[in-house]
Amino acid sequence: MKFTETILKGSYIVELTPLSDNRGEFARTFCKNEFEQIGFNDNWVQTNQSWNLKKGTLRGMHYQKPPFGEIKLVRCIRGAVQDVIIDLRKNSPTFLKYFSIELSEYNNLSLYIPQGFAHGFLTLEDATQLVYMHSQFFTPNADAGINFADPIINIQWKNTIKIISDKDKQLPLLTNQFNGI
Repeated sequence: MKFTETILKGSYIVELTPLSDNRGEFARTFCKNEFEQIGFNDNWVQTNQSWNLKKGTLRGMHYQKPPFGEIKLVRCIRGAVQDVIIDLRKNSPTFLKYFSIELSEYNNLSLYIPQGFAHGFLTLEDATQLVYMHSQFFTPNADAGINFADPIINIQWKNTIKIISDKDKQLPLLTNQFNGI
């Protein structure tokens, strides 16, 4: 695996390094020893999979409030997405900045997302699937989010958003009083 830090400190693009032969390919998607090199000393406690039927489906921008903040490792295993993270750490030099990357079944990339970030994605193909590793259990009363169209963040989405849940449509816009998490 190869780790490349993004413009948002503590978040990493994780590039798989597959071994190939006449049977196909094999790659390790997680190794505790290698992830410790980027500061991951936690454990994955939950793995989720997301199935998305149509191109233009948006899920996000979600996070869990402290003390239930979670680290995520996100990988697209079918299709492609524009994956987006927002730095919500109040003392971070990149507070309220976002990073966007295309994750797909073709590019062998994952995104490591530290605590204190909101996360979401927009599908770029029909029948897209993602797998997420989580360092915390989902806690309903800690569930929070930011509106995908927030003008303070101003995410530049790659495609038209066609499908979004009512819950995600109603996530709040940030205000100048937002102090981070």
